Amino acid sequence: MRFGKTLIRTALTVFIGVSLLLVGGCASDRQVISQAEQTHAGLQPAVITDPQLATYIQSVGDRIIAAAQQATKEGYHAPTKSNEDSSWMFSNQMKFHFVASDQLNAFTTGGEHMYVYTQLFQLCRSEDELAAVMAHEFAHVYGRHVHKGMNRQYAMMGAAAAAGATGYAVGKDDQRLTYAAGFAGAAMAAGQFVGMGYTRNDEREADDMGFDFYVRAGWDPAHFADFFKQMIEKGYDKTPEMMSDHPSLASRVQTINAKVAKLGPSSAQLRKAPVADKVQLSALQQRSQQVVAAMPKNDATKGAGLLLASFPSCVASVDTPTQKDAQQRVQAIVAKSKQQTK
Repeated sequence: MRFGKTLIRTALTVFIGVSLLLVGGCASDRQVISQAEQTHAGLQPAVITDPQLATYIQSVGDRIIAAAQQATKEGYHAPTKSNEDSSWMFSNQMKFHFVASDQLNAFTTGGEHMYVYTQLFQLCRSEDELAAVMAHEFAHVYGRHVHKGMNRQYAMMGAAAAAGATGYAVGKDDQRLTYAAGFAGAAMAAGQFVGMGYTRNDEREADDMGFDFYVRAGWDPAHFADFFKQMIEKGYDKTPEMMSDHPSLASRVQTINAKVAKLGPSSAQLRKAPVADKVQLSALQQRSQQVVAAMPKNDATKGAGLLLASFPSCVASVDTPTQKDAQQRVQAIVAKSKQQTK
């Protein structure tokens, strides 16, 4: 009974937040941060809390954030300007997380949290590849791309709020995937991000700004596109660009190569040593495998894993069959919960 009351209070909080978005007509920083926190509550069971791994990814992220902050002081800004204060983007509240998932992805909910899936981390052949992905994700925050997506998803968010109010009554045990984390936050995550994705222009902007932050932070510009190249080698770029919301990986590599060619010799002065060299990176990757293997397998981690699997791809041109299946499962849970409110 106590859990049920807590869930209802959480659901009401979510509902109020969504209602403010619907009335306001345009997502603000405060609202996006609030909804991102609700989402993080549902994802928390999958977050890697191992101190060594958490410190490492945050150290890489802090270099990116510091570079973006300095660029902003010098007059740099996102293509779409905002009248809101951006100082929160450079605070110590901004967190990068490794999350346990066998999906090849990285994602941000637009607020103070950015996620790198452990499967993607395992494939990184150097810190340059990891830093490039992380700079791209921070650029989505910097460009307020999630704000745009949330503005396109008001109707779905309203459905998610209804789902949160009755989530515990879903029914079968295998559908109570987020029991321990609280279904309201998970439903909100589904409402915000399943099917949202980023537009081609969002991805191009994130590549462009992410590249600038990456170079300013001291990594080798010649290796910014390495992870995209690896994705191409693994066959992730077979869908024609006209059939995808993303630019093709090949076109992204071509654009980045052109940016590298335009860099002057002064960019070499920005170069810094990596946070972890290749030997240290390999040890961290092995450690992440061990940490993931030791994590509990319960309803909370299953629910978080389902949500992580359902998020649109931010590294490939199209979502994988596994992602599409997870999206359908989340949408089915939300739809079933919504029906029970009628």
